[in-house]
Amino acid sequence: MPIADMLISELEREAQTTRRVLERVPDDKLTWKPHTKSMSLGRLAQHVATIPGSVSGMARLDSFDVEKFAEPPQLESTAAIVAAFDENLAQAKANLAATGDAAMMQNWSFKMGGNPIMTVPRIGVYRSILLNHLYHHRGQLTVYLRLLDVPVPSIYGPSADENPFA
Repeated sequence: MPIADMLISELEREAQTTRRVLERVPDDKLTWKPHTKSMSLGRLAQHVATIPGSVSGMARLDSFDVEKFAEPPQLESTAAIVAAFDENLAQAKANLAATGDAAMMQNWSFKMGGNPIMTVPRIGVYRSILLNHLYHHRGQLTVYLRLLDVPVPSIYGPSADENPFA
């Protein structure tokens, strides 16, 4: 089985949960922040929604220079954020499918101002920066939801809000 197929399979399984979390983001709280140093709820939700497409697109290149990154305009609704997630998921699956096993093992560099900060095999980018990074921020998003008293969906088992045994 190609490496990409294994990664796509995991991404598809996790995407169901990610979509449920994004659907819970309240439209009227997109500017809310738990702390002045934190991202707003809307910015964090948008970040979660766009990680799959943006990171998989960066990984298709030989390197990515963070100084060339432009923050996208803020999406104005939960529906737009969920739609962006669906588009980014499709883009990620296409990018992964187009990456053969040999390309997965080729080095990829993250740069700042042309200087390499990190160089890893491309599979490390997909595993750490796409998948693990996505799960990290999805978890962060569930904390925001909890702080806003929004019911948190089940992720890897029942949540306190969806526990049939409680």
